[in-house]
Order: sequence, then C-alpha cells, then structure tokens
Amino acid sequence: MPRVLLIKLTSLGDLIHALPALSDAQNARPGIEFDWVIDENFQEIALWHSAVKGVITTNHRAWRGALASSETHGSISKTIEQIRASEYELVIDGQGNFKTALLSLFSKGPRAGFDSSSVREWVAHLAYQRRFAASKNAHAIERLRRLFAAALDYSVPASPPDFRIQRNRFVKPKVELPGNYLVFVHNASWKTKLWPERHWVDLIGKCAQAGFRMLLPWGNSQEEARAKRLAVRPEVQVLPGLSLSEIGYIIAGAKACVCMDTGLSHLAAALDVPAVTLYGSTDSGLIGASGASQVHLKSERFCVPCQSKTCRYSSGDNPCLEEIGPERVFGELLRLTGSAVRPLPVSPVSASARRAS
Repeated sequence: MPRVLLIKLTSLGDLIHALPALSDAQNARPGIEFDWVIDENFQEIALWHSAVKGVITTNHRAWRGALASSETHGSISKTIEQIRASEYELVIDGQGNFKTALLSLFSKGPRAGFDSSSVREWVAHLAYQRRFAASKNAHAIERLRRLFAAALDYSVPASPPDFRIQRNRFVKPKVELPGNYLVFVHNASWKTKLWPERHWVDLIGKCAQAGFRMLLPWGNSQEEARAKRLAVRPEVQVLPGLSLSEIGYIIAGAKACVCMDTGLSHLAAALDVPAVTLYGSTDSGLIGASGASQVHLKSERFCVPCQSKTCRYSSGDNPCLEEIGPERVFGELLRLTGSAVRPLPVSPVSASARRAS
C-alpha cells in the first residue's frame, strides 16, 4: 500500500483543516496510508481519521524553552529516529514553516510542499524537491486539498470538504450531561478574539429563558477562571478538564454551539453541529469554520480583519467584537435550532395586579 508521511504539527483548527485532504487522497488513491508528525498535545486528532495509521509526536513547544537540556536532546532524537524509521512514497509538509521543513529533511522519501509564493515562511520551500502553488487568498482547507492533489497527482475534487471524523474514536466523559444543551466556546488564544464577558452573561440569560442548558469547556487555568465567572445561572455547567476526544463527544451531542475563532469552532463545523462563530481580528474567508450549518458573524468595523493579537485602539474589550451584540447571536441560535423564546412565568401577584387594573 502507498504510504505517505504528513508533517503538520499545530494548531487544533489547522489540523482539522487537513482532514478533508486526507479524505480526498483516500478516495483518489484507494489503500493509501499516512503517518502523521504532530504535536503531542493534538495526537488524538490524527487518529480520528481512518487514513492515518501511525503517529509521530513532537514536543517542540517545550524544546524551544530548554534546548540545552539532555531531556530535550533525547526527545528530539526520538522524534528524528521515528521519522527516519520508514521509507515513504512521499513526504508532505502541510504546514510550510521553518521547523516543519527542517523535520522533513530527516525523512526518507521525496519531499513535497508549497512553492515560494504559497508557503508560510519563504525559507521552508527550499527543503522541498516538489513544490506546488496554492494561493494564500484561498481558504486553508482548499489550500491543503490543492497541495495533496498536486503532490499525489489527482484532480482536486469539486465536492464539499469531507472531514470523515470517526466518532467512535471519541470518549464518553465521566460527567453527567444535560439534555438539549449548547456548548459555549468562550476561549481563544488571542485577546482580540475574545467576546466581552458581559455579552456572554447576557446571552446566557437569554438562552436559559429559552430552555437551554449551557456547557463551558476550558483548556487552561485562565480559561477555567473565565468559565467560572460566566457561570452566573444554574443552567450553566463548567466542564472539568477533558481530553480532546472527550470534548469531541460533547460537541457532537450539542444542539448548537457559540464559538470564538478557535480550534473547537472548527471541530463543531467538521461534525456538522450548528454553530455561530464570531470574527473580529481574523478573516473568516481564509480560516473560517466550514460547513452548511455554520453562521459567521463578522465585525464591520473599519479596521478588521487586522490579524493582530492586540488592539491598537483599545486596551479593554475589543471594539470589533463588542459591536456584535448578544441579541444578534441569540437570534441566529434560535434560527439554527428552530427554537422559540419561552415566556417568563407570571407570578400570581403580577397576574392579580393586571386583573385589578
């Protein structure tokens, strides 16, 4: 069977973007198998796809901070040894930066990647023996589909992206889940991707009135603290720390999601879970969550998308996301879920007062 090495390390959303290209290759080259070089924190994602038979992990984020340590040297040597252990029909660098290009040089097989005008970091293309164009103005999913098609010599399919995630690889978490729940992905890696907390609180109130329960995932202590601040009503449940496969299980069962531009928004889209995703500093046309059940709410502020991690116009809440109000998000949620707002219960005192008037 043809065996290909894919090098794409991070991040969550970018890795999910690669799954349709794997599906295309499976369709065009029956029996093809991939080994995937990936950040150890995301290795579960690789095995969600049936085309992936082997995983080689890196811990490159830790390597950067301790290059002189013997432990780092041992970890790097182990990764290189695993990359060199097999011969491949082809090696595809799907990330296109210096570190992934460097890793590709240790592989046994012809190396393919983006050409000089398409690659993320110009120097990376020098490592590839086969170089292919994929416009930087195309969506990330489309760029990868074009790269795989050119490298493996088949036509780019006209069909929508097929993520082909094997849901049986998800893990049921040891937490009681309510019925009719929403998942609110409130976290993001950039400050300019965060929605004001008061907007979240307002949305939570509206959704509670409509009869929803809400689940808040988190990935680090800062995100956990934010989730606890947002849990202002009994209808909100802050989830415990979970693996990606456990979070995948929860998102797959959600009625809908509200997301910031972060990895879990792409997972919701890949699972065809209805979702509203908010965009301010980033360009949804290039990296937006892809799918028929996805709604992109974009800021119309003059400075977007700035592609910046900090806002030059405010040190507080981001003006671009602040202008996307909770009423607008709630309206889209109701449309996606086919729900209606439940009237607030009328107390006996209020009813008596109305009759008396």
